[in-house]
Amino acid sequence: MGKNIVEKILGSHLSRGEIKTGQPVGLKIDQVYTQDATGTMTWLQFEAMGLDRVNVPLAVSYVDHNMVQSNFMNPDDHLFLQTVAAKYGAYFSRPGNGICHQVHLEQFAVTGKIALGTDSHTPTGGGIGMIAIGVGGLDAATVMGGSDFELTMPTVVKINLTGRLDRPWVTAMDVILDILGRLTVKGGVGKIMEYGGPGILDLNVTERATITNMGAELGATTSIFPSDERTKLYLSAIGRASDWSELSADEDAVYDETIELDLGSIEPMIARPHSPDNTVTVKSLSGTKVNQVCIGSCTNSSYQAMKSVASILRGNTVAESVNLLINPGSKQVYEMISREGLTSDMIAAGARMLESSCGPCIGMGGAPGSGQVSVRSFNRNFSGRSGTKDASVYLAGPVSCAVFALKGEITDPRESGLDIGIFEEPREYLINRNFIIPPKEETSDIKVIKGPNIKEVPVKEMLKGIIDAEILLKLGDNITTDDIMPAGAAVLPYRSNIPAISEFVFTNIDNTFSGRAREAINKGGGIIVGGENYGQGSSREHAAIAPMFLGIQAVIAKSFARIHRSNLINFGILPLQFDNPEDYDRIEKGVRLVIKDLYSSLNGGHTYRAENTGDGSFIIVKSVLNEREKAILIKGGLLPYTKERTASGVA
Repeated sequence: MGKNIVEKILGSHLSRGEIKTGQPVGLKIDQVYTQDATGTMTWLQFEAMGLDRVNVPLAVSYVDHNMVQSNFMNPDDHLFLQTVAAKYGAYFSRPGNGICHQVHLEQFAVTGKIALGTDSHTPTGGGIGMIAIGVGGLDAATVMGGSDFELTMPTVVKINLTGRLDRPWVTAMDVILDILGRLTVKGGVGKIMEYGGPGILDLNVTERATITNMGAELGATTSIFPSDERTKLYLSAIGRASDWSELSADEDAVYDETIELDLGSIEPMIARPHSPDNTVTVKSLSGTKVNQVCIGSCTNSSYQAMKSVASILRGNTVAESVNLLINPGSKQVYEMISREGLTSDMIAAGARMLESSCGPCIGMGGAPGSGQVSVRSFNRNFSGRSGTKDASVYLAGPVSCAVFALKGEITDPRESGLDIGIFEEPREYLINRNFIIPPKEETSDIKVIKGPNIKEVPVKEMLKGIIDAEILLKLGDNITTDDIMPAGAAVLPYRSNIPAISEFVFTNIDNTFSGRAREAINKGGGIIVGGENYGQGSSREHAAIAPMFLGIQAVIAKSFARIHRSNLINFGILPLQFDNPEDYDRIEKGVRLVIKDLYSSLNGGHTYRAENTGDGSFIIVKSVLNEREKAILIKGGLLPYTKERTASGVA
């Protein structure tokens, strides 16, 4: 029986287990990278392990999220990340060098390798034919320390592409928005999306990367394309031809599911507020007035995206009702478009040029006005993520966004009457690595510098035999990590200070939560109840570590998003699921639950009786844990678990 691409890569990196759906597998990892919003905690955790140097072939520390320097906190953290990378043997990408996923694709991504990144959009690397998975910071820290990465083997879904896009107005962004509309934000949970079919030849590497990037919005573990002549062309053009190898599925490869998609049938698409899967055709919203347009993010800030946008803006003027912001994805892209005069075209049209960073996508500047409509070529439009709670945020492709900016309203780009240049893939990119600092060989005299906002990593005590706690919050489906731990300029500077950032937990939903949780700590702590897909969105482990700091003992939900579930386990919070989903309706906020005999349940059938102390009724909940996850929870989290194993000489 032939193998698909996923099986080939995972099989070549297998350290234990079997490539079988639903089974835990241990994987040797080639690359780990962090970004500053998650990286400070990751490196503090690595430092807490007491190791001398990273023990992974390649590690990179990026700065791209928290770029606003309104006080000392962000620049202090940037210096910490630079000095800690120097101390422990990692590359450091300086502020202004670009968004981690764009830069990593340009500089480090390699066909057939496995990368972990402390950002949910790490699967961008799948566009070059590598397995790239977003993880929590503590998972990344332990892998940098030499541990294997454990993954419960997902199902592999083939998305068979046929036909060709209706270029130039239909883009890769429209492809993934179309897929999101079909499959929803839960459609990829527990799955890896492997793209194939003759239609892949119509997509270059950066277009493929747009699609794999937003596979995160499907909830997929990762997404991947084959490595072919178009991959070779890209790697050669960026000066890394030696990193190319051909990689494709065998003709008789088997998949758990196959989805057919004709690229020729796809129209310009747009996602309405407040979810990436709330998609319709652009044409169906024609005439909707627009106040702000943002073009960029790790999804759509490539050289191709910028050049196409510039060709539309050239000689035109942004509508007087629109504020247009553009952030190229990397210093390399920025320099290329500047040398070609494309930046001048954008500025002359009225665009506000931002630095190469995440910027408005993570709520770092660029917030729309009260009640305004903002259309963005980004990957998420969760309520409040933009920094303005009552804004209506839409998602669309970069060329559609450029048209909207000029017209002042949503307009089918094919009917806009505007001109757009036909993009031809360059045979040679400008190559400049002067903002990437390589690892140091001699590190004994390097001092890690920590500003006053950087605090030590809190560690949970070992699991007790009983949970006796109050339900502090009951939530619905698709609760995001933005709901749990908001992003934005007011919150993210505290990412290396857990006591301070814990004040913001659930503030977008219930601004009394933090205070009530603190009051409950001495009474057994708290429990959170959620619906389907609890914890979807980013990889930020602060959405688990801050609730742990506030005394949360367990989360009971109908189902969990993959990364957040792992983060809960990593910080000693028990992720429980309703044995009968209808029991969700039987428990309410304020009820006190007692769950006894935790150890016997963990070592037995993983079912637990949760008793309502008020009326004596009970529900049955369950945990779906493998042996390693169980051991981590018993120890109080991954950090104490890893430190004990390291001390005993166990890898």
